[in-house]
Amino acid sequence: MNDEELINQAVEVRERAYSRYSGYSVGAALVDDQGDVHTGCNVENASFPQGSCAETGAIAAMVAAGGTRIVAIAVAGGSDRITTCTPCGGCRQRISEFADGETRVILIAEDDEWHSYGIDELLPHSFKLV
Repeated sequence: MNDEELINQAVEVRERAYSRYSGYSVGAALVDDQGDVHTGCNVENASFPQGSCAETGAIAAMVAAGGTRIVAIAVAGGSDRITTCTPCGGCRQRISEFADGETRVILIAEDDEWHSYGIDELLPHSFKLV
């Protein structure tokens, strides 16, 4: 799967987000080490902050399907239109758990262009037990 296809999947799943409280919809699509694609969208509820992030949903779907490593993950978020949206700190840690030095995190930047980052750029010195 190329980056454009992965981005399109993130944009598409964003449309199914349940963001009735914040109005900020996020979609994530990742490809795992087996070449399978997994998606997730944010799901809010009235008991803030008990909702779940799009990246969390995509990672959970990957794990449930037997995936063990994220090759690339695209994240698309925004209120009315897609704008700069980086994973929250918790999701950066979650991505890090399943990433390696080759894992790419694809995000739209301030210039409205999609850019690829390594997880170490987004979460330097991440917490590791091993």
